[in-house]
Amino acid sequence: MTSPATTRRRTIDAQRKAELDAQSPAADLVRVYLNGIGRTALLTAADEVDLAKRIEAGLYATHLLATRPRLTPAKKRDLAFIVRDGQKARNHLLEANLRLVVSLAKRYTGRGMPLLDLIQEGNLGLIRAMEKFDYAKGFKFSTYATWWIRQAITRGMADQSRTIRLPVHLVEQVNKLARIKREMHQQLGREATEEELARESGSPQHKIQDLLDHSRDPVSLDMPVGNDEEAPLGDFIEDTGATDAESSVIATLLHSDIRTVLATLDDRERNVILLRYGLDDGQPRTLDQIGRHFGLSRERVRQIEREVMTKLRQGDRAEKLRGYSSD
Repeated sequence: MTSPATTRRRTIDAQRKAELDAQSPAADLVRVYLNGIGRTALLTAADEVDLAKRIEAGLYATHLLATRPRLTPAKKRDLAFIVRDGQKARNHLLEANLRLVVSLAKRYTGRGMPLLDLIQEGNLGLIRAMEKFDYAKGFKFSTYATWWIRQAITRGMADQSRTIRLPVHLVEQVNKLARIKREMHQQLGREATEEELARESGSPQHKIQDLLDHSRDPVSLDMPVGNDEEAPLGDFIEDTGATDAESSVIATLLHSDIRTVLATLDDRERNVILLRYGLDDGQPRTLDQIGRHFGLSRERVRQIEREVMTKLRQGDRAEKLRGYSSD
């Protein structure tokens, strides 16, 4: 579990970041989109099955209307109602999973495509998942859709984010190696060597060298050199400010979602967590301080904290926050 001190530092960093980027046009655009899609509640597994059944019924009704010209007017009205209901269910299922797309798309920022473009690609994958989903197999739709969304995003990156386009399977290998590099950098405190990357990934070293070469962005041969050129180097360098702004918006959204999740707890549980992690004022309290505040023993406060954290790791609460994980 993350320590209160770490939580406080992250909260302060996120607040500072948000203040610096609050006026960014890119941040405003992303914020408008995220706030819009955040109004639709998450679905339970039972909700998903109900919507999927209505969608299926609507598709079948559409088929009957197209292939049965001799239907009575009353039957046509009934089928038309089912078609409209299926369309409403489809829109509901789509809207309820748009935040899943955002949570997956944000993991690919900083690799050549703006966040909104990544989201657009992911939304196409979400639509494809809806077309292929079979509720009778017992899978949760969000779990099933994750694969389609990721595939759509990586394919979109392969098609749009490079001057020299790479095959989709190669882009996926490059992304996997990049993830291993980040993890090893955290573990070692330095950049991993090609030999270490090969050992960790189980790939031959010459393959690692090829993937590292592919991961380097191409540079224009017309790039100016020296101090007196008319076109500065900056004209050819990607502006990463948008990515920074997007990250600050996501941090703000996370804070909002934490508040939403905590609102599902009872008053004492919620206040214990707010004080313990300093979510209101950035000042985490000790178990003793919280105990004195509520007239509880230190051990009882610890027990409440443990019970709450168990709740937050389960069900819809966990689902709402899971997308912010970098794993």
